[in-house]
Amino acid sequence: MAETTIDDELWDEFHRVVNMTSRELRDWLRTEAAGTDAEREPDRAGPEVGRQVLAILGKRRTDLTTDDVVVMRHVVDEITAARRADLEPVAGDAEFRHRLMCLGHDPLQAR
Repeated sequence: MAETTIDDELWDEFHRVVNMTSRELRDWLRTEAAGTDAEREPDRAGPEVGRQVLAILGKRRTDLTTDDVVVMRHVVDEITAARRADLEPVAGDAEFRHRLMCLGHDPLQAR
């Protein structure tokens, strides 16, 4: 995996729309994956994109890869499309909230 440079706009936008901390996201992914068919490995809990966001949150900007940048753009686009630009807290239904939380965005959390 090669290092890549990331522009300020994407870096800032990613950290604006991903409003959950690493701990909140990790706990959510484990909770979301819990159930009768739960993974036995907690580090593999939740959808892949959620795990990728969690990994990105744990990296320094200089350690990001090209794949990380692709994930960051995808997450920004998905959250922005679902939430518009204002990101004001909104309840929505459970499926809406849970889908966004798997991307690191809690629509009920003000930032």
